[in-house]
Amino acid sequence: MQMEMNDEQRSKDAYFQRVAALAEEMVARHGPDFTMGTLVLAARWIAENRIGGGTPPA
Repeated sequence: MQMEMNDEQRSKDAYFQRVAALAEEMVARHGPDFTMGTLVLAARWIAENRIGGGTPPA
């Protein structure tokens, strides 16, 4: 049984697909260590509320 996604779920799925495609591109060009480090750093900045604040990370 397949459930239909609502607008929010479709939006999240589209973002996930974009992030996955970007990660694949990064791995192909710079390797998995760089890619994982970049994604972990981005997650850290989000957790620290440093994304979109206009202040560059230190």
